[in-house]
Amino acid sequence: MQVLDPSWEGSPPQLSPAPRLEALAGVDVALLSNGKAGVAPLFDHLESLLRERWKVAAVERATKGNYSAPAEPELVRRLARRRLVITGVGD
Repeated sequence: MQVLDPSWEGSPPQLSPAPRLEALAGVDVALLSNGKAGVAPLFDHLESLLRERWKVAAVERATKGNYSAPAEPELVRRLARRRLVITGVGD
């Protein structure tokens, strides 16, 4: 049996937020769900707002394969082509 030490003494990497978009009109958006049922009504409403109020060009919906794990690398690469990605947790 191998016992793993769950503690970590390192420093987290220094990250900075992505630059804010000037406007949403004409922007391609992706909505990334964690896969739980509660996120669907939220994304339905959000997609309506994005299309009607902010006139986005397109909305792509995607769902992670496992709600408790990071998104798959191929999914991340695909969504990275969008100007804006919004994630949702359906708990």
